[in-house]
Amino acid sequence: MKIAINTRFLLPTKLEGFGWFTHEVVKRIVQNHPEHEFYFFFDRKYDSKFIYGDNVTAIVINPPARHPFLYYLWFEFGVKKALEKYNIDVFLSPDGYLSLKSEVKQIPVIHDLSFVHYPDDLPFWNKKYVNYFFPKFADKASKIITVSEYSKQDIVNSFGISPDKINVAHNGIGEVFQPISEEKKIATRSKFTDSKDYFLFVSALQPRKNIIKLFKAFDQFKKETKSDVKLLMVGEKYWWNKEIKQVFDEMKHQQDVVFTGHIQSEELKNIYGSGLALTYVSYFEGFGIPLVEAMKCELPIIASDKTSLPEVGGEAAIYVNPFSIEDIKNGMIRIFKDESLRQDLIENGKERAIQFSWDKTAEIVWDTIVEVYET
Repeated sequence: MKIAINTRFLLPTKLEGFGWFTHEVVKRIVQNHPEHEFYFFFDRKYDSKFIYGDNVTAIVINPPARHPFLYYLWFEFGVKKALEKYNIDVFLSPDGYLSLKSEVKQIPVIHDLSFVHYPDDLPFWNKKYVNYFFPKFADKASKIITVSEYSKQDIVNSFGISPDKINVAHNGIGEVFQPISEEKKIATRSKFTDSKDYFLFVSALQPRKNIIKLFKAFDQFKKETKSDVKLLMVGEKYWWNKEIKQVFDEMKHQQDVVFTGHIQSEELKNIYGSGLALTYVSYFEGFGIPLVEAMKCELPIIASDKTSLPEVGGEAAIYVNPFSIEDIKNGMIRIFKDESLRQDLIENGKERAIQFSWDKTAEIVWDTIVEVYET
């Protein structure tokens, strides 16, 4: 079988979201199935560490696809041409984009439909592109993979797709994420928060991650508790818009908010393991990988009670209404004051984390590829 994979998010310095899913899943299916040929489609110069076996052929398709107009050129002309040239049997696209002009069997991984429900969180042309094309991609697909039962039902309801056409493959947990020693906890807090306890946020800093209400809730938490706890923000400021900037500038306790930018996994493990709690109050998620990373690193979780997060977090989190600053603040106070609660959440998380494995994810993805190939 000849399998082509959209690998444009395998970026060595910014392996986030789609890139992590691609890396963890594709590495496994390539190495587990050396009898098959894989063709990786990059949109720029690639790092050889992402060529996972001798059965991989790397192809750079121009132009680099990082703008809606270029998405169209890349998928509808560059990808279509490459699929034909190499006689591909199945095309897997971990970021959900397909080539509508190609007749090759195609499988998108549609992680979530946040753009349908909160279109204004995206730049204008991105919003127009994805809302126009993704219903077409879903219809075109031979089979769809998504990352939660919530997202599956959302795709069914939003795009009118049969549930039989959609397979669910939960995200896994990177092997690097493990509990750390007390010495490392002390060193990590010393490095990032002047040895103070901290609430942790991990993700790209963008509107749907609910940064504004998190900042306001943290300000209220500080006012009520008079504590020296800090808020550690790990992630790139992808869409740091005027509203977010204004709210941050008006914070009474902004000196207690620490920004790290992107952090590599080995360091991120230490940051998870040294925190007071993960505060992940996004108002829309298709999965929520930071929750399972926190569980594995034995960090309690405060999570939004919306979309997929209760499905992922189970009893390893306390849940708050992401649209209520008061509710988020109260969750922070509960975690801060109740050590017994924190321990219960940690124990529940250790048990729940076992359910999430990249090996399981890769197996479902591979079974889907075989199913599509054989039909």
